[in-house]
Amino acid sequence: MSKVYVLDTNVLIQAPGAFRCFEENTVVIPVTVLEELDNLKRDDGERGINARKAIRALEQLRVRGLLTDGVEMENGGLLRVEKNYVDVQLPQDFHEHKQDNRILKVCKGLAEDLSQPVILVTKDMLLRIKAQLLGLAAEDFTTEQVAEEEIQYRGRAEVYVPEDAFKDFKKKGVSVDKIYCIDDEGNTYQPELYENQFIVLKADQSAKKTHLGRVEKGMIKKLEYQKSKPYGISPRNSGQYFIQEALMQPAAKAPLVIVKGLAGTSKTFYSLAVGLEKVLNQQSGEYRRILICRPNAQFDSEIGFLPGDEQEKISPLLRPVIDNLEQLIDSDEKERYANEAELRGKIDEIFDRGIIQAEAMNFIRGRSIAKTYLMIDEAQNMTPEQVKGIITRAGKDTKIILLGDPNQIDRPFLDERTNGLSYASEHMKGSPLCWQLTFSASECERSELAMDAIQRL
Repeated sequence: MSKVYVLDTNVLIQAPGAFRCFEENTVVIPVTVLEELDNLKRDDGERGINARKAIRALEQLRVRGLLTDGVEMENGGLLRVEKNYVDVQLPQDFHEHKQDNRILKVCKGLAEDLSQPVILVTKDMLLRIKAQLLGLAAEDFTTEQVAEEEIQYRGRAEVYVPEDAFKDFKKKGVSVDKIYCIDDEGNTYQPELYENQFIVLKADQSAKKTHLGRVEKGMIKKLEYQKSKPYGISPRNSGQYFIQEALMQPAAKAPLVIVKGLAGTSKTFYSLAVGLEKVLNQQSGEYRRILICRPNAQFDSEIGFLPGDEQEKISPLLRPVIDNLEQLIDSDEKERYANEAELRGKIDEIFDRGIIQAEAMNFIRGRSIAKTYLMIDEAQNMTPEQVKGIITRAGKDTKIILLGDPNQIDRPFLDERTNGLSYASEHMKGSPLCWQLTFSASECERSELAMDAIQRL
């Protein structure tokens, strides 16, 4: 039996073409959703951009027929705008003027009039709860939802290899056909490995012996930059060796790097160290500059109302970057803060010379950025639509680094399975142009307290 899906505005704001994702069913858009799109279309931020996209997509259908009667879509489904059911009665506590309740009226009216199942689709958890109170079916928009965090791609694996192959690893590498894993019951199996996946290789006769490698065209090869010390920084754990390998690779070979991990696992720190090494210490001219962006749900939409020029507006978001720069610019922990003015002067010089630049997300969108080391910090606060816009705008010789922790999401309607960082990670796994890594909790390097808190809290 075909179904009727009623879409909330927030679904179209996250995915402007969402109404095409319901196969050969009927999609209903209440008039109140059109009114909300009309109110949002002039916004400067991501909401405004996606509202305009959704309106244009609806206009393409409007010219093909009367939307109140329903217009057939390319996938065989039907899209219809519903303007009735304004007089449907809701409980007294459900105030008439609220847009959410007007959507619930449409759902209730359709459910009473139609023999088909009627389902409300919304990103708003409270609206789904209210729908349940009324006996209405409601669900999240799951088309852009990836696997649960526990089984998401981590970009790394631990495997075993026969002793003789282990000994020859540095000279010849190891074929992926020779490696194996052991399950909880002691049985061996051959894991599925992806291109560019990082590997901890263990000798099967002595598991304490390990090599670090990476999958490339059916072989596990040794790391090329294992002995590097970008900007004087030496790796302290296998995760840092892996991130160093991904970041040190030229943009032609590794144009996209995705790094996930808890706070304190050195994601931003190591990315800045490699960026400074490439721009300041290496004279090859590989990159013109380091460009940093930190998406922020409220900030991106309200930047135009903040005082000052662009750099002054975004400076509050750069504080974590500056904290890392303080450690990189002066590696002497005992003397680092002895002269705060001198330390600040060194950091200001880096920004004044344009070595590091920062921009808000809505200023980067739509540009083609060439020969740039582009860091997107806190990328878990991006939507799938945003991350697609950033990656597809990469210019020649630009390296994009997406950094973040899917457990630290500040943006409404995003979670561990729908944020742009996790979306990009799952959809780009196996690409020869994408290198990925997820740090483990044990690789926290911030402080003993931070490490203890990660394990206890």
